[in-house]
Amino acid sequence: MRGLADQAVSLARSEIRVLFDRAAARPGTIRLEVGEPSFPTPEHIVAGAASAARNGWTGYGPNGGLAGLRELLAAKVEEVDGFAAHPDRIVVTPGGMNALFSTYFALLNPGDEVLLPTPGFPNMDGMVRLLGGTPVFYHLDASDGFLPDPERLEALISDRTTMLFVNTPSNPTGAVFPAVLMQELVELCNRHDLWLLSDEVYDELVLDEAARHTAAACYDEAERVITVYSFSKVYAMTGWRVGYAVAPPAVADLLRKLQEPQLSCPSTISQKAAEAALLGPREPIRAMLDAYRRRRAVAIRTATEAGLELVAPAGTLYTLVRVDTHGRSMLQFALDLLDRHGVSVAPGSVFGPGGEGYVRISLAADGDQITEGIRRLALACRERTLVRA
Repeated sequence: MRGLADQAVSLARSEIRVLFDRAAARPGTIRLEVGEPSFPTPEHIVAGAASAARNGWTGYGPNGGLAGLRELLAAKVEEVDGFAAHPDRIVVTPGGMNALFSTYFALLNPGDEVLLPTPGFPNMDGMVRLLGGTPVFYHLDASDGFLPDPERLEALISDRTTMLFVNTPSNPTGAVFPAVLMQELVELCNRHDLWLLSDEVYDELVLDEAARHTAAACYDEAERVITVYSFSKVYAMTGWRVGYAVAPPAVADLLRKLQEPQLSCPSTISQKAAEAALLGPREPIRAMLDAYRRRRAVAIRTATEAGLELVAPAGTLYTLVRVDTHGRSMLQFALDLLDRHGVSVAPGSVFGPGGEGYVRISLAADGDQITEGIRRLALACRERTLVRA
């Protein structure tokens, strides 16, 4: 009998999922590891999907998404993200994750290098490796607001570098790239003939009212930018699995072609739910954003009072907190916190080498849980220090 595929076997299991599974088996755990909005999908979206199902929208759709949805998305990116995109450049996918994977699939050859941030979204490392690419990490420092340095990035580029991946607003750092930086990154890719894959799924979740999200595609005169968005976090639609990529024509055509052997087409009912999200009232979306902003303030205040160093996020649902593990691995620290104090957080090691020394806390929990979870985290750090002294 033949063995299992080497690439698949070599893929490490997500440490966040390790915490997720153990926390799920412990009733009463304060869940701060999950990037899942704590709000239900707004009722008008659910009603739109139910109406579509009753009216026969239950069959296959086009590989790249329903024409009506793509037209609405073209209007959305122009209004919200500030750039124009013809509907033919938009490819609807079953979640932003599929849009990212298909983009790597379309653009990487074995041995190609991809510049990835650390701390950064961990699934990018796994995707690149599964497809035979080579991740090359660029480090983000808290002292720089976790923003990439174009000069240091340029020093990492080799003749095998094919793509730069960026994420703004960023998971896990919460950084929101200023417009001038985004323009510099696009120009860097232009100079070195690189693709720029920009993950902007948190585009409407800017928590610091002084910050503003700027899309990479605003500067894409050379047509090197592929941008990925999602309905999951902004609209509390994680389980509906609707994302989309905005890409240059040749790339969009290839992404549509890749949908057929992977999954045929995205869910038609979920796409009708997405249409309802775009056409419906904005009040539920604003209410969720206001709640996340209040929770951000609670997290900052509680961490400061507890003597913890928290990196205030400008956007997303996350914040990084610095911890001293006193010799334990980040995963073991997180497991000890869960087992001894009933709090589940994401260990920084899952976000690459730049995540060492941090844990990620999700603002998807309610304010009381965030407060108590951070207090227990501070207690765990102090207790561990006393044991070691």
